[in-house]
Amino acid sequence: MRCVIFDLDGTLADTAGDLICAANAALGVLGHAPQLVMGADDATAFRGGRAMLRLAAERLALRDAEAMVEAGYPVLLEAYGAAIDAHTRLYPGAMDAVFRLKANGIAVGICTNKPAGLAETLLTRLGIRGEFASMIGADTLPVRKPDPAPLLAAVQQAGGAAERSILIGDTVTDRETARAAGRPCALVTFGPTGRAVADLQPEALIDHYDELDAVIDRLIP
Repeated sequence: MRCVIFDLDGTLADTAGDLICAANAALGVLGHAPQLVMGADDATAFRGGRAMLRLAAERLALRDAEAMVEAGYPVLLEAYGAAIDAHTRLYPGAMDAVFRLKANGIAVGICTNKPAGLAETLLTRLGIRGEFASMIGADTLPVRKPDPAPLLAAVQQAGGAAERSILIGDTVTDRETARAAGRPCALVTFGPTGRAVADLQPEALIDHYDELDAVIDRLIP
């Protein structure tokens, strides 16, 4: 069976607003003023909680940035879990594309570097968890993307064939994951970095999910 695996943050859903709010909340608990700005820092948000805290530490000119990052990360996760879908929205056409894939007999799943529990909660809150046959998070396996193992596990869990799979993502992490697994990658251009993802040389770019079907038919016929 052909199989399409999606990244979550920045690919299926715009989660940046809630991630940034969580990072700023963690900074507040640590005694710092908010440092991250919705819209301006979305690209950093999609690289994860620690990336946001490192950016904040840089802006605060902290001497021991990593100590702050490690102290703030669990606080960030707690804050994020408490308000995980206040600003998050699915990208236009994302679920319509998923429905079309499934109708055509293609397995679909998710492989994300978001902790699995938070990913499950978000997907459930968005009302779409049941549409995906697999969900591999950052802590499902001992390794995470860009190691190829989570992608291959997502394909297997979804009932797909590794040699007939593709990863849909939005960052260099997704590109490197697909490359490590020997699989094609399509990157979406509607994230904060826009068409600059073309520099990562994916097998395809997706400007809107209306284009996904043609990409799938070309790369995994």
